[in-house]
Amino acid sequence: MNNDALRIPVALKLHPYEVVIGGAGLKGIGKELRLAGIKKGIKVLVVSNADVAQPYGDLCLESLRESGYKPTLLVIEAGEDQKTQASIALIHDAAYTAQLERGSLMIALGGGVVGDMTGFAAATWLRGIAVAQLPTTLLAMVDAAIGGKTGVNHPGGKNLLGAFHQPRLVLIDPSTLNTLPEREFRAGMAEVIKYGVIGDRELFELLEGISELATPSELKTALLEKIIERSAAAKSKVVSSDEREAGLRAILNYGHTFGHVVETLCGYGTWLHGEAVAIGMVAIGELAVMRQSWSRDDANRQRALIAKAGLPTSWPKLDPEAVLKTLQGDKKVRDGKVRFVMPTGIGSVEIKNDVSTEEIQACISRLN
Repeated sequence: MNNDALRIPVALKLHPYEVVIGGAGLKGIGKELRLAGIKKGIKVLVVSNADVAQPYGDLCLESLRESGYKPTLLVIEAGEDQKTQASIALIHDAAYTAQLERGSLMIALGGGVVGDMTGFAAATWLRGIAVAQLPTTLLAMVDAAIGGKTGVNHPGGKNLLGAFHQPRLVLIDPSTLNTLPEREFRAGMAEVIKYGVIGDRELFELLEGISELATPSELKTALLEKIIERSAAAKSKVVSSDEREAGLRAILNYGHTFGHVVETLCGYGTWLHGEAVAIGMVAIGELAVMRQSWSRDDANRQRALIAKAGLPTSWPKLDPEAVLKTLQGDKKVRDGKVRFVMPTGIGSVEIKNDVSTEEIQACISRLN
């Protein structure tokens, strides 16, 4: 890995920070925290899961100690089905045992689930303490770790409990992808494809030109880092202009509205988040064709790219009435109307809230 870190600013007015890619990686977390203004000598709670803590936990703790921090490691269960209030309570209990103070720090070392839960726990411990994100999955690197959206699931829907709580630092070490299961890598590629559709036609075409997208070992290091860089930069740009999803940031939900339905009705853990988003992108692509907002050719290109990444493209057998009810319970509903991020071409989307129930039903029937 190149020792020269790539630094992408998230230029928020109140809480700006950097997304740091490469450099010394996890070995440099202590140094990077110092650069981010985190004072040495403070207590740090590192939250991780077993699959990540085993290869990387000691490396992270050692770097923190060398830079003068006082770290404690908490290992929790990961997986979408673990993203519950009970898991948050475990983090809060560990924070209490470690006697974390208002000047202390939590670090999320893991994928998007660990990042979401740690961020939410930090936002609610002592009315909010600092958090840093060390994503170890592709999905977390390009999406979940950036932007400050934290939360846990409710039986009625995904991420209904949460808070905006920006990290002080996002440190991405691409070498951690070497130990990532291929299915998890493919799930992250769904979010990369999303960035191509919503605003980066060149990224989409770059992905189309790569012969193998489903296996990280088949991608050259420089190409993988370029994909991470472009995706992280796209997320950072949108977040910088709309921190709390008042407008533009909603485009990041492309594929997620239908995707959250799949996750909720199929049961958390049946599909990985990125897999559900891939299915959701195919679904909204079909709805866009029906509404003539984009072409059948564009929809086919999207489906082909999703399939090349080894991701699912078929809508599961779900009760149409349950789908409609779940859509109405989505946190993106405004004044009783479901907001959809609708593609208008490769690299452009628009937000629509005028989709009728009949159109949704017709779309679902075409997907089945």
